[in-house]
Amino acid sequence: MVLETGTHSPWISRLLGSFGHQVIVANARKLRAISENESKNDRHDAEMLARLGYCHPKLLSPIQHRSAERQRDLNLIRARDTLVRARTMLINSVRGLVKSAGGRLPPAASEYFVARVSTAVPAELRAAIQPLLQPIAALTVEIRGLDQALEKLAERYPEIRILRTVPGVGPVIASAYVLTLDRVDAVAHSRSVGAFLGLRPRQSQSGDSDPEHNISKTGNLYLRRLLVQAAHYVLGRFGPDSALRRWGLRLAVGGQRSKKRAVVAVARKLASFTRVKFFRVEFFSKWPKWKRLE
Repeated sequence: MVLETGTHSPWISRLLGSFGHQVIVANARKLRAISENESKNDRHDAEMLARLGYCHPKLLSPIQHRSAERQRDLNLIRARDTLVRARTMLINSVRGLVKSAGGRLPPAASEYFVARVSTAVPAELRAAIQPLLQPIAALTVEIRGLDQALEKLAERYPEIRILRTVPGVGPVIASAYVLTLDRVDAVAHSRSVGAFLGLRPRQSQSGDSDPEHNISKTGNLYLRRLLVQAAHYVLGRFGPDSALRRWGLRLAVGGQRSKKRAVVAVARKLASFTRVKFFRVEFFSKWPKWKRLE
């Protein structure tokens, strides 16, 4: 059975597999023969998938979906991300309304935004801003609850606790990394994780022509964004001193373009370092007990 990646492909592939079928999930981003077909329709797409699956399944760049249990755990992280983005949008709206009236709210972390700025809101704007402060406070409570749920994931996935020892990697990034990659053999080598997550420059070499391009931005968007945020933290003023930070700061010398390249390079290194930790945990846990005692 051959199908393309999509919203329902994890559920359908697991369902078909439970019936005893061999299921191949084709990577839709790699199938230019389908997406750029001049006569594209469902019938032609199905025929093309069937022909490629029969002749050479590797041409489909097949992927393997994670288990239903890990998918449920990953949904916790995605739900948290949705709540955080909603809270950020509301906070920016509050600050914009106050700024348009000639005022300015004091700096405050998102978790303590309501308690810090409630008394600083101008009297003439309270009627408009109070309805925004209430959902911000409610979202903060929900986010804290999900943070507690993420902390409990380390009890079921011991790799998460180990990955958090990497500089700049916290519980959210470690959990997202483990649940997204799902298994060690998802990427053959540690140096390939950056390309797997779209942190490698896109290539279009042909003969003597080898132009420079931006990163490919393939792979998991959310995990790539988390790694870039971690790179900003490592290179920022609050980042702890480490060999990775010193290496990144050397790359950042030379202007804004160099800083952007340094952020991507550090994010790529973080992905590689984290995969090494992941591999060591998985490899060690699979050894027989008597081997580990030696």
